[in-house]
Order: sequence, then C-alpha cells, then structure tokens
Amino acid sequence: MKLTKIVAGAAALVLALSLASCGGTSKKIESADDLVDAAIGAQGGTTGAIYIDDDIQDGLLGEATLQEFKSGMEAVTALKQGKIDAVVIDNEPAKVFVEQNDGLKILETPYIVEDYAIAKDNTELKDQFNQAIAELKEDGTLDQLLDYYINKNEEAQPYTSPEGIEYDGKLIMATNAQFPPYEYYENETIVGLDVDIARAICDKLGKELEISDMEFDSIITAIQTGKADFGAAGMTVTKDRLENVDFTDSYTTGVQVIIVKE
Repeated sequence: MKLTKIVAGAAALVLALSLASCGGTSKKIESADDLVDAAIGAQGGTTGAIYIDDDIQDGLLGEATLQEFKSGMEAVTALKQGKIDAVVIDNEPAKVFVEQNDGLKILETPYIVEDYAIAKDNTELKDQFNQAIAELKEDGTLDQLLDYYINKNEEAQPYTSPEGIEYDGKLIMATNAQFPPYEYYENETIVGLDVDIARAICDKLGKELEISDMEFDSIITAIQTGKADFGAAGMTVTKDRLENVDFTDSYTTGVQVIIVKE
C-alpha cells in the first residue's frame, strides 16, 4: 500500500515536471488574490508590467513570475496556449482581445485604477498642451471622443480637423499602435482615441501631426533624444517615468484588469 502510494506520487511528480518543462500552467484565477504564485503576463514597459513587477519585488504575490511581451496580443496568445495564468492590461484593449478570442474573460475586480496623460520633455509644450486639453474638455470634444471610442455611442463621431487650418511646422507623436481603442491600425492608417486627441491638440497649436509607431519601451527614449516631440499610448504617470519625462494633465482614466481563461 505504501509502495503503491510512493510509485503513484513519483508518477505524479514526473507528470508535473513534464508539464512544467513544456511551459504549461493550470492555476485557476478568480480574483486578484489568486495571482499569488501565478505566472503573469503583461506588455513590456506598460504600467501593468510595472505594477506586477513592483508587487512581486515587495513580496505581495508570493512566488509569482512576470513574463513581458512585445504586445498585449502576444500576452493573450500565451494565455490561450497555457503558458501563463493571467494577463494584466488596460480594460479597453482587454475588451477587444476577449471579444476576439473565445474562452477568455475579464475578472470583475480591477487590478488598479490610473490616469492617462501625454508624455513630453518640454515645459513650453506642456503648457500649450494643457491649455488645449482644457479647451477640449470645455467644448465637449473630449467627451465626444470618449463616447465614440470608449462608450461605443453610435451617435458620437471621431475627430475631424476643421477646414482652413494653416499649419506651421509639425509635431511628432511616438506611440505603440497595438493598444485598441487608444491606438491601432485600420488598414494601413493608425487611428484611435489618443490619435484623435493628439490631432485635435495639434490643430489648436497650428501644427501638423506626424505619428511614429514603435515599441512601447522606446517611446520615452524617443522623446528624450528628440526623435519625437511627445508620446501618447495610454501612458500613466509613474514615479519612474517622471525621472525621465514630464506629463500633461490627465485626459482620461484607465483601469488595469486581469484576463484569464473561462
């Protein structure tokens, strides 16, 4: 009887090691508390990855591990393949990914709530952007764009530049166009909430908007080196980022949520 149990236990151990070597995982995640000891995925450089890494370093998630991916979609694919237990990402792209992939769901309890702002490294430009953002809030343009991209109001419309604008120069926006509905490709054109807000701001400043798509991790470096004038990609103001760039006033609130298998 004891020998049978030992053999069975050994067989179970071999099976577990076999699954582990294949990268498989089967932890059931039903709330944020279940992320303890879990294999967690996030897009590299995003606040989702930063928050998870900080909580791991602080010992709040036990033996949890963080795997960073180039995009949210790659993280979601790894989740579907059983390579990780959960993905932490902004609520809006999470909705898109879950809608496009059967067998996934978003947990009701968010991981964290945050404010999104535009990153830049120029005090004069920051003041100009803040003034433009205030005007967009006051004249209802920002609410219209939030209704269109976030609330999916059928009566709302995307932004259209007014006729007769004379542009004096351009401003380059660094982004990562893998983050719907904030920025994403529609055919070969980058569109989204951040794009429309940036275009509306540039119109007010009399500047033509040029968009540069890059890895999320490269956005702040692009601003620092002058390759871009500002960055907009669902970016949250964090202590670490403030050591390298400055931010405008917030234009919307984001929620980091947890995607898991149903």
